[in-house]
Amino acid sequence: MLIPRKNRIAPAFVLVALLLTMVLAACGDNTATTAPATTAAATTAAATTAAAATTAAGTATTAAAGTTAASGTAAAPGTVPAIYTGPAATVTYMTWENNDTNASLDAAMALFMKANPNITVQRVPSPSTDYGQKVNSMLQAKQLPDIIWSGNDTEQQFGSQGLLYDWTSKATSTKTDSFDISKFAPGSIDNWKVGDAATGKLFGLPTLMNTYGVWYNADAFTKAGLTIPKAGWSYDDMLNAAAKLTTKNGSTNNWGLVNAPYDPFAIGDCSVSSGGAPFADKINNATKVTIDDKYMACAQKYIDAIKAGSLNPPEAAPSGDDATSGFIAGKIPMLYFGQWLAPSFAKAKIGFKYGFAPLPIAAGGTDVQPYDAVGIISPNTIKSPDAVWAVSQFLASGVWEQVLPSAPVAPAAYVPSSQPYFDTLNKMGLNSVSDSVNYILQTKNKQPIRFTAVYASKAGDILKQWNDILDGKTDLKSGSATMVQQLNDLIKSGG
Repeated sequence: MLIPRKNRIAPAFVLVALLLTMVLAACGDNTATTAPATTAAATTAAATTAAAATTAAGTATTAAAGTTAASGTAAAPGTVPAIYTGPAATVTYMTWENNDTNASLDAAMALFMKANPNITVQRVPSPSTDYGQKVNSMLQAKQLPDIIWSGNDTEQQFGSQGLLYDWTSKATSTKTDSFDISKFAPGSIDNWKVGDAATGKLFGLPTLMNTYGVWYNADAFTKAGLTIPKAGWSYDDMLNAAAKLTTKNGSTNNWGLVNAPYDPFAIGDCSVSSGGAPFADKINNATKVTIDDKYMACAQKYIDAIKAGSLNPPEAAPSGDDATSGFIAGKIPMLYFGQWLAPSFAKAKIGFKYGFAPLPIAAGGTDVQPYDAVGIISPNTIKSPDAVWAVSQFLASGVWEQVLPSAPVAPAAYVPSSQPYFDTLNKMGLNSVSDSVNYILQTKNKQPIRFTAVYASKAGDILKQWNDILDGKTDLKSGSATMVQQLNDLIKSGG
């Protein structure tokens, strides 16, 4: 479901910078776009089946109540709703998926067409590696399919430029057993609106939610006499564990935590949890960035840990493949990454107990988790809106009930359709993943992981200064002040 990337992963802000140079985010003629780089390795797990087993740590539970529908029912796996009775129409769509996931989507669409015979659905082939380039060339030629996969940032930028079809009235007026806009994950619909939550326009629908947390080697924790991570653990717990789990091989440090959450946005999570200001004032189209004393206290913890050798410095970031293979081999005791690694880890049949924990909480602070979603959008040139809306409903809800049992990489944004994801994880023994993902989704205080406005690409260039601050090459206070001033000047200029 989520496009694989080979980007270096370690500081998440490096990922953000890589993404921001590719999204349709800059003023002038920068028109690149892409699937979110932060969803990196998800689709590489798509062929993994629910039968895979693992010895993952964690207590077996069913998905929490918040992951099930409050009322109404979703179509059972293998069935789809009949929701279109209009004139015959052909609807095209394009994904960034790999062959396995596209095959699952094709099978689900065959069921949809059987239930809705007046619609012919055709998937437009697209290379996963150059998806953004293809979208832009088709956009300029006015040949975009009726529905395309999109990141939240691309939806915001295309929507604000008047390039997308406005689904607001359709979305708010449709209420059936298979689709009800009130049943999407908390915040997901509001954050897909261009404008404020009350009056903003909805130019697409979120489909899958990404969560971020710490993959941990439970056996290594037990051997070191450390408490197994779980929801509610603290930043001090995480950094102390990193220090104890770090080993040396001659002059080489084997870091206790790789890809730590120390990018400017992630440190904003720590700041807010501590009672400080967020890095960006809004998830979408931020109007201001702030680094206050609470923020700098959080940042200093990471600077100290990098200096002590328990976290990798930004320039020593391993590739995504090296990081995941290092974790599988037991060489990396903690890895900050997304939930989409679960099927790959299960398929690898890792020889030690492991688990997944949410982002920590500041000591005595409140719970704050990152927000990230991918979804679908339609160009404003579509010819059959009713038919396209019918397919869009299915792609945002019931299709995942068909796909996620064989590829549990991410929960559906539409809560009733996410249950197969949690059920599959629990059947695989990945209870800590199920519990942590559900916990993160239900956390009300969500903060951004990237800029989504038209100035995003230029902001990404400014954010590169953060590397030298983390490395101790630039003073935290003065370097932060310079970076904040440059970002706020950029925001005020409109990009």
